[in-house]
Amino acid sequence: MADSVAEHISALNDHDWGVREDAAAALGQFQDPRSVLPLIRALRDSDRSVRVAATTSLTALGELAVPPLGQSLQDQDTNVQEIAASILAVNGDERVVDALVSALLNPNWIVRSHAAKALGKIGDPRAIDTLLLLLQDTVPAVRDNAGEAICALGETSIPPLLELLQHKDWKIRLRAIEALALLKPPTAVEPLLDRITNDPDTAVRQDAIRAIGEIGDRKAIDTLLSVMDQPSLRSQAIMALGKIGDPRALPTLTKIVEGLITKNYEGRMAACEDALYQEELPTVEAAVKALAQIGDERAIPTLQQALRSTLIRVEAADALTLFGKTALSPLVAMYKHETDDNIRFHVKETLARLGWRPGQVRL
Repeated sequence: MADSVAEHISALNDHDWGVREDAAAALGQFQDPRSVLPLIRALRDSDRSVRVAATTSLTALGELAVPPLGQSLQDQDTNVQEIAASILAVNGDERVVDALVSALLNPNWIVRSHAAKALGKIGDPRAIDTLLLLLQDTVPAVRDNAGEAICALGETSIPPLLELLQHKDWKIRLRAIEALALLKPPTAVEPLLDRITNDPDTAVRQDAIRAIGEIGDRKAIDTLLSVMDQPSLRSQAIMALGKIGDPRALPTLTKIVEGLITKNYEGRMAACEDALYQEELPTVEAAVKALAQIGDERAIPTLQQALRSTLIRVEAADALTLFGKTALSPLVAMYKHETDDNIRFHVKETLARLGWRPGQVRL
């Protein structure tokens, strides 16, 4: 009986690239361990189609190919290293953790990136120290994959991430904060509040505020309110207050919305140099959204008044809609007593989004 696997392995050496390609493609279907090393050798083939077919087959072989691919991370051919790392990012397991950790220090950024992705998928805590080093990698894709891998490691990564909040390099502090924002550990709240108050870098302080919003701890309210007088932090603080959802933020947020003077924008162009459009208006828009997220009905009158402004009418309507039936009675009363037809139209549109129709008796 013919040995099909052996025949296809032999065909990998044929002078015709088409024959080699077909052989490489076929070997992925047999799930025979004899195919693995010949297919890895085929990754060095001079023809791209053969290399692609070999890559596909090695991926299809799954766990059979994992240990040899781990060894291939040290291959002299950088193309083989890259392909091996990319396959392990899909099929890697605990058997190649050590090889992947070593690959994190590979001079080839593509190998580093795939190795980080593979380790995130495997989730072995042995990788944490080296992954943390990659948060300062010069290549954004490597930093991103390292950050995702660190997050995938879960609680194991939290203590070293908290230590990195004190790192001298602001970019590393920033990456650590981004990872903590995804992990949302309660133990990060106090260290993040310290960064908001004391970090010398504005970007780090902004990201710390965002992370606090993601964690959603109400202990942060006082600190967030204390930075509202700093233009560079105000919008981030408002968004965080909305996500936390504590009613203690209502007075500050309503004051921001009610303080918008629409006539100040008359005759102005929404240009990138205009501070009103670039600083004040986004802050007010964020405050409107935050009021909706908090969901306290005491904010409804402020949002009703916001419907009168052409600048934030859309945001106000969206916010009122999130209140659901709670907003119906105040809006119906506004619709009945408003004399400005333009404003009545927009109030009616908002009511329609809440399911109300003219002539409806019950709310």
